[in-house]
Amino acid sequence: MFALQPSDIAIIIIVALILFFGTSKIPELFRSMGKAVGEFKKGRLEAELEMQQMQQQTQPQVQSNTDKAAELEKQIQELQKQLEQLKNQKQQQ
Repeated sequence: MFALQPSDIAIIIIVALILFFGTSKIPELFRSMGKAVGEFKKGRLEAELEMQQMQQQTQPQVQSNTDKAAELEKQIQELQKQLEQLKNQKQQQ
């Protein structure tokens, strides 16, 4: 059989557009397609910026939570030491 190359497909699509829409509508069609692609890119860019902002906002919270967890662990260790000291004092009495 025969294989269609990308350039062959492009020519077929252009001929089909001319036959279907006529020569007067093709610039308008491509203009609207260009606007749609532009809006899509704009929306994608806005979504990426929003994701970056969300990541930047969560990073300080994660660091803050990590600092709090470390501080709580230190307090737990200190309390355990105090508890052991109290137990030792009670046993000595």
